[in-house]
Amino acid sequence: MSGNQRKRIIGLMLVFFVCLGSLSTPFQSFASFPEELRLFPGQQTNLQLSMPVNAQLTVNNPEIVKVNGSAKHSFQVDLHNPISLESYKAGQAEMKLKLFGTIPLKTVKVNVVPDLKIIPGGHTIGVKLKSAGVLVVGHHLVTIAEDKKISPGEDAKIQLGDLIVKINGKPLTDVNKVSELVNDSGERKKALTLTVNRNSELMDVQITPAYDVVDKSYRLGLYIRDSAAGVGTLTFYAPDQGVYGALGHIITDMDTQTPVVVGSGEIVHSNVTSISKSQNGEPGEKRAQFSKESKVLGSIEKNTQFGIFGKMKELPEHSFTEEALPVAFAEEIKEGPAHIYTVVNAQKVEQFEIEVVHVAKQEFPATKGMVIKVTDPQLLAKTGGIVQGMSGSPIVQNGKVIGAVTHVFVNDPSSGYGCFIEWMLQDAGIMLRTNEPTELKAS
Repeated sequence: MSGNQRKRIIGLMLVFFVCLGSLSTPFQSFASFPEELRLFPGQQTNLQLSMPVNAQLTVNNPEIVKVNGSAKHSFQVDLHNPISLESYKAGQAEMKLKLFGTIPLKTVKVNVVPDLKIIPGGHTIGVKLKSAGVLVVGHHLVTIAEDKKISPGEDAKIQLGDLIVKINGKPLTDVNKVSELVNDSGERKKALTLTVNRNSELMDVQITPAYDVVDKSYRLGLYIRDSAAGVGTLTFYAPDQGVYGALGHIITDMDTQTPVVVGSGEIVHSNVTSISKSQNGEPGEKRAQFSKESKVLGSIEKNTQFGIFGKMKELPEHSFTEEALPVAFAEEIKEGPAHIYTVVNAQKVEQFEIEVVHVAKQEFPATKGMVIKVTDPQLLAKTGGIVQGMSGSPIVQNGKVIGAVTHVFVNDPSSGYGCFIEWMLQDAGIMLRTNEPTELKAS
C-alpha cells in the first residue's frame, strides 16, 4: 500500500468518525445549547449537554439567576444531568462552563426581562388613518388649450407614492387646502415649492400650476389623498402601559402600495355583517361596518410592518377574556395545538382551534415567523380558513400569547403565516430585548 493510499484511508476514517460523532447525543446537545437565553422573573428552564464529565460553573449575578438552586458564584456540576435555571429579578447574568476548571466550554448570557402580561384581543376594529402630509396617488392631464394637455406634476418629476409635507415652507395636513394654494399661485403666476418626502428623504420641487380651460381653475395634474380607512383585528391591549397593537401587517396605500406615514388616526368599534368564504385561489373577506358615531377605542401613532400601534385606555367590549396573559418568547413556541381569537359574527370574540405547523428561527424582525393551519370545524365551515380582515387575530398557546395572524396561503386558505408577538410588542414600545420597557412614542 502506497503512502498516498494510506493517507486517503486515514482521511476517510477521520471523516467517518466526525460524521458519527455529529450524530451522537452529546454532540447534538452541545450544538443546540444556547449562547443567549431570555427569561421572565420566576421562570424556570433546563439546559442539557448530556456529557459524562464534570465542569466548573460560574454565575456572575446569582441574585438574578440561580443555577441548580444554588446562590453560589461558582461550583461543580455533572454535565450528564440537566442544568436547572431559575430567574428571580430583571437584569443580566452570565453563566460560564469550564472543563477541569480551566478549559472554556460554553458561555450563556441570560437576559431576565421585566414581567409582562397583555390581554389578547380578536375584536374587529375600524381603522381611520390620516397621513402626515398629502400622498400622490396618480397623474392626470390638464387641458390648457383645445388641442393641448399637460401634467405639471409629471413634468416636475413628482412620483406616485411621494408624500407632499409642505407647500411654500408651510406644513400641509389637509388635502382640502391644496386647491386654494394652487389657485392663488396660478393667479399670481408664481411657482409653488413642494417639499416632498420620497423614501424617507426630503426634497424641494418647483411646480407651476396650469390653467384648465375646461374646469376654469388651476391644476397641478396630480391625484392626491390624505386619508385611509378599513377594518382589521385588534391583537392585544397592554393595560399597564395603556397601549395596543393590531393588524399584524403594515397599512399601504391601495393605489401606490407605499406605506402610509401616520399623521393622526383612531381605531373604532366595528361590526361584522357577513363573511365571504375563502376558496382555493380566492381568499375570503370579513365584511364589517363602522360609522362616524362608532365608539373610539384608541389613537393611531405608528404604522409598521407589524401593524398599527397607539394609546388605548380600556379593553373593548365583547372580549373572549378580560384576563391578562403572559407572552411567550419565540424560542418557547412549539409545533402543535394552539388557538386564535377572532370575530365571525357581529362583535363577539370567539376562540378557535389551530395548529402551529412550523416555527422559524428569526434573529431579526420578520412577519412570517410561523406557519399555522386552521383545524376548527366551526371556523372552517364559516370562513373556509383565514380570510381578509382576520389579520391581527391573536394566537394563544399553552396559556401564553405567542403571535398574530398575518397572511393567508392563497392556494390553501386553511393555512397561513403568523408573526411572533415579541416583534409587535417591540413596535408598541414594550421592548423585550432590553432591561427596561420604554414608553410608546409617535413615529
